[in-house]
This record gives sequence, C-alpha cells and structure tokens, in this order.
Amino acid sequence: MTAQTRERILPRLIEQEMRESFLDYSMSVIVQRALPDVRDGLKPVHRRILFAMHEAGLRPDRPYKKSATVVGDVLGKYHPHGDSAVYDALVRMVQDFSLRYPLVDGQGNFGSIDGDSAAAYRYTESKLAPIAVDVLADIEKETVDVVENFDGQRTEPTVLPSRVPNLLINGSSGIAVGLSTNVPPHNLREVAAALRALIEEPDPTLDILMKHLPGPDFPTGGFIVGRDGIRQMYETGRGRIIMRARIVKEALRGGKEQLVVTELPYAVSKTRIIRQIADLARRGGAPDISDIRDESDRDGLRFVVELKRGAKAGKVIKLLLKKTSLQSTFGAIMIALDHGEPKEFTLVRLLERFRDHRVEVIQRRSLYDLEKAQAERHIAEGLMAALGAIDEVIRIIRASADRSEASVKLQDLLGLSEIQADAILSMRLAKLTSLEQEELGRRLKELKVVIKHL
Repeated sequence: MTAQTRERILPRLIEQEMRESFLDYSMSVIVQRALPDVRDGLKPVHRRILFAMHEAGLRPDRPYKKSATVVGDVLGKYHPHGDSAVYDALVRMVQDFSLRYPLVDGQGNFGSIDGDSAAAYRYTESKLAPIAVDVLADIEKETVDVVENFDGQRTEPTVLPSRVPNLLINGSSGIAVGLSTNVPPHNLREVAAALRALIEEPDPTLDILMKHLPGPDFPTGGFIVGRDGIRQMYETGRGRIIMRARIVKEALRGGKEQLVVTELPYAVSKTRIIRQIADLARRGGAPDISDIRDESDRDGLRFVVELKRGAKAGKVIKLLLKKTSLQSTFGAIMIALDHGEPKEFTLVRLLERFRDHRVEVIQRRSLYDLEKAQAERHIAEGLMAALGAIDEVIRIIRASADRSEASVKLQDLLGLSEIQADAILSMRLAKLTSLEQEELGRRLKELKVVIKHL
C-alpha cells in the first residue's frame, strides 16, 4: 500500500459510523415511507399513485384502465421500489372497509373484509374516485411545490393541494423506525363543521370542536365504548379507543335465540372472529353456543351465533366481547410530518395545519390566475388600441420589410409592449369584424372584474 493511498483512509469509531448511518436510514423511512404529511394526509407512495393517475387522465368520468398500467406508470416515473408495494397501496385505496372515503375506484377483486387478498394487477382495473379529484384540485396552477423525480426527467409534487382534510377523514397507519402513527378515520361532514368552527371562533377550544366532531367514524361501523379515549386522543395526540361490534339478538322457534353480528370493529377480519368463536366453543369455553353460520352476501356482512335453548343471550355477549375480537382497542397516535419533521398533533393543531395549507393553496392559485388574467388583459388592450387605428396599423405592416421591423414601428406608433405588438401581428383578419370587436371589448371588461376580485 502506497503512502498516498494510506492518506485517504480515515480511521473512524464503529459506534459513530453505526449511529450516523442508522439515523440516516431511520429518517429516510420516516419521511419517504411510513408517515403521512399533515397537510394532505398521504404517504409518498399514495401521493405518487394519485398524481400518476391524474397525469394519465384516469378521471371518474373516464373508462377504467388496467391496474398494471397504473403500477407501471408509478414505478417508471416516480416510485423506484417494488411493484407489490405500489399495488398493495393501490388496493387499500380502493377498499371501502379500509378507507372511510376510498380515493380510487376499482373494478374487479380488490380483496374482502374476510382477509382475502386482491387479484393480481393484470386482472383488476382502476381510476380516480370522485373525492380524489378534490384532493388533486388546482394542482396545475402552481399551488404546491414540486421536486425532481428520482432520475431528474420530470417533476412531482411534494404535497397535494387537497380540498378535503384527508388525514382525518381517512386516517393513516404506519410503523417507522422508533415511532409509529395510527390516526382513526372520521366523518367528512363532522370534520368540515369542526373546520368551520375553527375559522369562525375567535378562540376555538376542544369543547367547541367536539360539539361538531364527537369522535371517529370507522368504515366498518360498530360502536365506540366511552368518550375518555377520544378526548384523550384529541387533547394529547394519543388515546385508547374501545371498539365493539354491533350484535343483535333474534328469537327463533322453540324458545331458542341467536346473535347476529352485522358490523365489526375496524381492521378486524371477520374470518378471524368466527375462528375465535369456534375455537372457544370447541374448547368448552362457551357451552351455550350450538352453531355458527356466515350468512354474508353482496348486501352486507352478517354472521350468526346460534344459542342452545335456555341460554342467556346477555351472558353470551359479555363472554364473546371479553374472549374474542368482537371488542378490540384502537391505539390512536396522531403523528404526522410537518414540513418533513415528525410531530405529534392534537386535534386543534391538526385542523389548524390543514387550514393553513388551504390558505396557502388559495393564495398561490389566486396569484396564478391573477398573472394569467393580467397577461390576457395586456394583450386585449393592445388589440383594442390597434383596432382603433387599424388603417395606420395596416399601412405600417405593409410597408415593413419583416416582422421585427413591423413590431418596432407598432410599438413606437401606439406605445405598445413587444408582447402586444406580436399579438397584433398574429391577429386574424376576422378580428376586424364589428362583432369580434364587441366581443373583445366585452372580454376586456370581464377581465377587469376578475382581476379586481383576485
């Protein structure tokens, strides 16, 4: 080994190298994979799926396209990871038992509440759901920052404009390195009412907001037992919410009864619960149960627990809630990224961050529209000036050797800018008709109103 080579080797403590490398890795997982952004409630993979579908024109009023096409677009343009990671994320965005308001409209087998997996992406089709249009609204008007994609060939948004408070209405769950998030879904009308109260109240307290937003609204239905866990979550960012299935008692012939389950706790498989009850009955832990039947169909979930004659339904319900997942706990942790930094949010702070995001989007959209309207007015004023002295304009154009000479002469004659002069030189002869002149004058008045409003 030469002395020159030896000089490049820097001795380093392995503890220091491991610490710094692991911190870099953990921050990458936190920011690029596991945690949603507090503004649009999306992780990078979900944001890239929606943006790629938007670019491909997969709007709700257009035909479905193969999910394989969507996955290929996302992988090739924005998300350099495995195809299964992208498709799994897409599938979850279709499932109405996973998201309170699905963001993607799917056609085909996208799995079931029983825990069945979705069909392969070559068999299923998808397009944007109507609510996703509001998540992407005004993105073409420079309302959000963009960055280069992984190969620098195109740009992608760092966040979506999102008219809907997606983090609260659809919730989010993810496990990063050293921290995790678990935000429950809510009802859109209730969240919107809470946002309105936040804007209108000079000092919005949690009590005021909870009048409008009493708690989560899980897509699988069921009940929430008690309010303490909800309040604790909204106050501190963490809380334990007890969820319970909807169980109805039905009478049968011969004095027998049966328990019918029509709604389940969130994120609990129906098959798993039926297996738990069957195992409990088989081991002798529930001697009053005589039969279990799954009667679910396309109209909804329904499974029946038939009881023996003389059994007390209330006692059996208590036993099942205690021993099976018919009652389970949702451990809420409201952690999200705020400008790339993971933070724990209270309800008030979370709503405030969404409000601030919308204000910024509206300002940037208005500025974009204003600049566009001002540019159109500038050209319209130039055309009006030219129409007022049309004979002189035609004489100058005919006498000029080329376009650039005509442009300079028009600028001198009418006091125009180069842009206005070019617009006059590109003007169609049809603009000389009285009807076209009237239309131009009317458009100029409209633009002045729009500009004042913006």
